[in-house]
Amino acid sequence: MTSFGVTLLSGGMDSTTVTQYALDRVDHMTALTFHYGQTHSKEVDCARQIAEMMGIKHKLLDISFLSEVAWYSALTNPDQFPMPTDRSEEEIGFGIPITYVPLRNTIFLSLSAAFLESEVLHAIEVGGLDPSDVEAYLYLAPNAIDYSGYPDCRPEYYEKITQALEYGSKLWTQYDIAIRVETPIIELSKAEIAEMGLRINAPLEYTWSCYQGGELPCGGCDSCILRAKGFEEAGVSDPLLVRLGRT
Repeated sequence: MTSFGVTLLSGGMDSTTVTQYALDRVDHMTALTFHYGQTHSKEVDCARQIAEMMGIKHKLLDISFLSEVAWYSALTNPDQFPMPTDRSEEEIGFGIPITYVPLRNTIFLSLSAAFLESEVLHAIEVGGLDPSDVEAYLYLAPNAIDYSGYPDCRPEYYEKITQALEYGSKLWTQYDIAIRVETPIIELSKAEIAEMGLRINAPLEYTWSCYQGGELPCGGCDSCILRAKGFEEAGVSDPLLVRLGRT
């Protein structure tokens, strides 16, 4: 059996852990990173470095026009919508914050599935692979436990979108090859994700989770708060802060 995979690598701790996890499970892997008009490019630079360290093919896709469509977000339109900071865990777990980017994961999934389908169709129709010996995987890093309440991070969303991708693809319709959407950390706490990343030797010291793009994480945005909570509950220092000499 020959497997093809695409992993969505943002440069953050979650997607880096999932990408490291996927490496031993797929024969032909590509990491996709999206520049979607977010407020800074630091995470994009981290993703590029991490993919190089892992020795996998990396593609940066410029979809910065998304900020013109999904404009109602602090991540794509920070001048109009200030970034929430220093929220309590109770506040983070209540409602959907302004950092939600409208339908971002739906767009990311459609684009990554199109890339994966192109790779697999080429291998079959040009490369001559037997469709019965081919598997196709999408690896993503949504989390529904310690997260900011985004609706496109829930398991039920991925169940529905997987079915939609199959019905809309040539791979499944003609060749009976399912696009398998893998979300290995969706039901893990941040502490469990931190432990998993360390256990499988993901390069967490080069990841960037902060919504800001400074030299150091801001420590006040939801993402920084959740990341700090994860390492604290895991009983270990954040490898990024160790590398930066901040612990």
